[in-house]
Amino acid sequence: MVETVDTIEKIDDRTQTRYWGQVTVIDAGDRYKINRIEVKPGHHISTQMHYHRSEHWVVVSGTAKVICDDKETILMQKQSTYVPMNTAHRVENPGVIPLVMIEIQNGEYLGDDDIIRFAPDAHEED
Repeated sequence: MVETVDTIEKIDDRTQTRYWGQVTVIDAGDRYKINRIEVKPGHHISTQMHYHRSEHWVVVSGTAKVICDDKETILMQKQSTYVPMNTAHRVENPGVIPLVMIEIQNGEYLGDDDIIRFAPDAHEED
């Protein structure tokens, strides 16, 4: 199987494996969702934005290279960043150990169809 940006394997009702790592839903309500995100070394999530939600990322272990509105920031364990609505963003793992983050999504709508993905890198397929 060729892994692409859209390749998703469900492990259970809460966990999905993607080519870059895993997402596990910890808790969810009407206007929030809390995820545990693990990004493999040398991988990244797709560049994306959301119209109806903001996100707050807290690094639990590893190193995160965050690109938010074309500004790059390196985050280490116990550091965090805020991603406003309508802002292009992505996170990369430049390290050699898995990056583990807690993501808090907050907004009026949290559905997957509010993920606007930008053009993939050359090594990824759509």
